[in-house]
Amino acid sequence: MSGLLRGMLKVRSTVASRTHAINQRANISSKPPKDNIGAAETAFVMSIFALTILGPSGWILANVQNYQKR
Repeated sequence: MSGLLRGMLKVRSTVASRTHAINQRANISSKPPKDNIGAAETAFVMSIFALTILGPSGWILANVQNYQKR
């Protein structure tokens, strides 16, 4: 089993050596935000996200009987 793992690592290392290294840099900012987001805006956006995600599944669950008849 260890020979199989060593073989897989050799193949992986040769593939990795052929590809060019990609440098990724994170954009980290130490400044405070330009505009503070209030509690009302946060609640509004979270409710829109919840409606977007849970709305279609709720519609389907509410109409399961109609879908079963078809």
